[in-house]
Amino acid sequence: MVEQEFFTVLHALTINIEPLETGATLPSEEVFESEIPVPFIVACEFSHLDQLSDIARQELKNNDFKNLIQLLDSQNNKLNLLLNFMLSQQDNPSQRYQTESFGASQFTYSASHPVEPGTLLRVKLFLNHPPAAIYCYAHVEACQAEEEQYIITVKYDLLRESDQDLLIKAALYQQQKLLRRRSLERNNK
Repeated sequence: MVEQEFFTVLHALTINIEPLETGATLPSEEVFESEIPVPFIVACEFSHLDQLSDIARQELKNNDFKNLIQLLDSQNNKLNLLLNFMLSQQDNPSQRYQTESFGASQFTYSASHPVEPGTLLRVKLFLNHPPAAIYCYAHVEACQAEEEQYIITVKYDLLRESDQDLLIKAALYQQQKLLRRRSLERNNK
């Protein structure tokens, strides 16, 4: 994976963290791809289909097909509910944390115990918008004590390009949401 820096946003995502044993190494690309749970692959495909449906929806709006647009939106909502249910089955409560911030190159989370920098991790990230989940490998870049918690910075090592795109979209969505909120607050003053 080519290391690039992307912006991060302050936002809580549900994640699963599984530290690998000391001395463990990253799997090959082929093994990594074969390990990805099927619901994660399906979620990625759904996300790409959502992009296509957004384009089609715009074309339909231009031709005033309101009822057809409502039908498509309704079907899309049903599929997203089903997808979220499938993905929730992949969430392991014993490995669950919440991110403090996330982006397409790294994320941070807090934990009650320290994790040694350099520790390899198997990670699952559960996105709300777009509704998707990402399976990847990463390593602990830093671990800082903060009051009674530890803030752990994690950088991705094995991440599919399509999943990196999903992380970029999710971060952009959260950034746009924040900018809209700030704009509304400014206008209300």
